[in-house]
Amino acid sequence: MSSVKKNFVYNLIYQLLLLVFPLITVPYVSRVLGTDGVGIYSYTYSIISYFMLITLLGIENHGNRSIAKARDDKEKLSKTFFSIYSIQFISGILMILIYSCYMIFINKQFTSVAWAQILYLISALVDVNWFFFGLEEFKITITRSTIVKVLTLILIFCFVKNTNDVLLYTLIMAGSTLLSQLLIIPFLINRIKFVKIHIKDITQHLKYVLILFIPVVAKSIYRVMDKIMLGMMSSVTHVGLYEQADKIILVPCAVINALGVVMLPRISNLVANNKKDAVLKYIEKSIKFVMFLSFPMCLGMIAVADNFVPLFLGPSFNGSIILVKFMSITMLFLSFANVLRTQFLIPYEKDNIYVISIVLAAVVNFICNIIFIPKLASTGAMIGTIAAEFMVMFIQMIGLRKHLPIKQYLIDTIEFMIKALIMFVLIMAIGYIQLNSVLLIGLQIITGVMIYSALNYKYILSLLNIKK
Repeated sequence: MSSVKKNFVYNLIYQLLLLVFPLITVPYVSRVLGTDGVGIYSYTYSIISYFMLITLLGIENHGNRSIAKARDDKEKLSKTFFSIYSIQFISGILMILIYSCYMIFINKQFTSVAWAQILYLISALVDVNWFFFGLEEFKITITRSTIVKVLTLILIFCFVKNTNDVLLYTLIMAGSTLLSQLLIIPFLINRIKFVKIHIKDITQHLKYVLILFIPVVAKSIYRVMDKIMLGMMSSVTHVGLYEQADKIILVPCAVINALGVVMLPRISNLVANNKKDAVLKYIEKSIKFVMFLSFPMCLGMIAVADNFVPLFLGPSFNGSIILVKFMSITMLFLSFANVLRTQFLIPYEKDNIYVISIVLAAVVNFICNIIFIPKLASTGAMIGTIAAEFMVMFIQMIGLRKHLPIKQYLIDTIEFMIKALIMFVLIMAIGYIQLNSVLLIGLQIITGVMIYSALNYKYILSLLNIKK
């Protein structure tokens, strides 16, 4: 297996651990904490997440890219790490102080849960995953995450028992995240050496970190602000409905994110060595691969939502069904834009296109939220998210049309769309069969996979390097 495929598998496992974990706990937590309990956790987490964003600034993408370029020289690697982490450490300490002031002087609701969320902020302070992603060492993060996620799972099922356990649930979730970050520190120490850095070493990275921070903040408007605006303009019940629908959609998106995380350091290293032909070849293959996956995931989720959501979340979350169906569309936009961003815009430091796309998307999302949330609540937030994700993809396509054969990429993916539609029609028909919900969903998924695989067997053989 090539290193790219191996790293993709490792990171896919990592991303799935982050997102499949909620799929194990969500049905239980949804029923135990209820819509209000889930809403309180989601609302307070949405607020702390902004402080976490400022702590990390644009460090995750820039750090990943910079480490990938410096990894062949330990002296340079160590200097790069300490220069970038110094920015993260300083911003993290400031955010902890500011959040504490916010809690003492401003916040007046859900105070105990909101204080518990500060553990997430401390975990952001010590988060150095970007270093290992830059080195393309994904196995370490998988092992650590597996151990911590299993422990977290046990704690939730053992101690979270009723609607009064929102605080305990928050402590378990935030505390496990902090533990996960701390466990990776010993591996970091073995890969770097302590070197002296100067202010100029830090400031040379600060510019890029701040530029990449703009899209991070802007994107948070339509990935996090939705929930805050829902809590302020509607109710925590609608926050809960939207939160759980969002979690379901993010699980299949983990596959796409896995490819992006793996390819960013690989492409950055190729760019540093001036191998543009190899870069273009990777992008072409990646576009086909993510669209091969995203079309069936999108249409498959729409087809099973009516039966899956009530079974998975419980009857009190029936309002999430329509959200899941329409938000599934964003998988297509996210997939295409993810490749453009991680395999061209960031490695080639075309940060201006990336920034513009995210900022315009945030503006569109904010306007949609203002217009639709007061009237449609969680459905209004969904409209804003769909519009924002489309805007990101559209602006990046326009910005790169002179650098990449965007039109050809789109043509190459039409066959996957047609085959996914054939699959969709057949599994929708199966949905009308009178069966137990679990059996029906299983039948739909198995049938869908078999049909789509059969229609794309030549492409699948090529992925596996198997000749007919």
